[in-house]
Amino acid sequence: MFRWVSKNTLFLVLGLAAVCGCGLVDEDLRDCGTDYNLDYELKLVTNVSTEISTELETTLSTDLELSAALALRNYFKNIFTDYAHDVDLSFYDVVEDSLRLHHEEHIMDANQSNYTLYIPIRQYMHTALANIVENPMVEIRDGDWCHREKLHQMEGDTLTSHTTGLFAARLPMDIQEGEDQKFNVHLYMVNSATAIVVDTLDSHIRDVKMFATGFATDFSVCDSLYYFNHTPVFRMDELSLEESGGYCFAAVHFPSRNPVDTKSVFDSQDPFVTVDADSPIWQIKVYATLPDNTITETILGVTKALHAGELKVIRVKAKKNGSVVPSDHTVAVNVTLDWSPGQEYNVEL
Repeated sequence: MFRWVSKNTLFLVLGLAAVCGCGLVDEDLRDCGTDYNLDYELKLVTNVSTEISTELETTLSTDLELSAALALRNYFKNIFTDYAHDVDLSFYDVVEDSLRLHHEEHIMDANQSNYTLYIPIRQYMHTALANIVENPMVEIRDGDWCHREKLHQMEGDTLTSHTTGLFAARLPMDIQEGEDQKFNVHLYMVNSATAIVVDTLDSHIRDVKMFATGFATDFSVCDSLYYFNHTPVFRMDELSLEESGGYCFAAVHFPSRNPVDTKSVFDSQDPFVTVDADSPIWQIKVYATLPDNTITETILGVTKALHAGELKVIRVKAKKNGSVVPSDHTVAVNVTLDWSPGQEYNVEL
């Protein structure tokens, strides 16, 4: 598995206030020191380039697959990127109920930025989030308490894709008076993506819609855990293809469940390695409309976990009855002919 780590450092100078400024957070803390450096580094660990190349840009690729590869690279170019538009910084107490002691938000619009932050000398749990402002599908909740702070995905019957690549970090900080200290904060991507390419040359499909489901609803920043409080359904975006004879759809969302546990893999040498689950843990649902206006539903079930920073591309071939057959034989298939919306959840077709 290809592991691409792209690095751009965002610099923040952590200055400790003069004695009179220590009361900004806690009036009992009166000792101040000299300047301290807090370096932020966005680390993009992803398989996007390799997945698109492996699945769609092989030596025997069709025009449809090459066109889909180009469309997917363009669709994901502003998602899987180490560019930080905005950052949300919180510093929490490490005792009792871990209240937030200091909070700042900054618009960066750059790979590097320098500014000064004044907080008292003490122990902190520091969390950092990036690219939240321009993502209407996700918001920060319960940020006043460290162990409750989370990225919460908006709720609804059918959701649209995340619009930014989300990054998060957490770091214990013990600021010592009179010591030359440097803190390195690594922010990692916490959402992921799915895509599907449909070859329709041998079918009678008039139209097709795609939905993806089986992904997390919340991300706990301090604990780096994903939570599955309900089952969101994502309407996948149809991408424009120059080549006729097929479709390409994509969506951005939180990761799926992990067959082992739900903790995101930040320190693994290969974060995308996983074991197969006993049954599908996430799905893509294909609704193909035929010339007689009947709809064929195909449910594609995937047993491999989708991790943070990961893209999974599924290639399928449509049949005359509107069903689709995946090229990956490990993907489970369930077909319903002459499907109607009342047979399952409310999907807006």
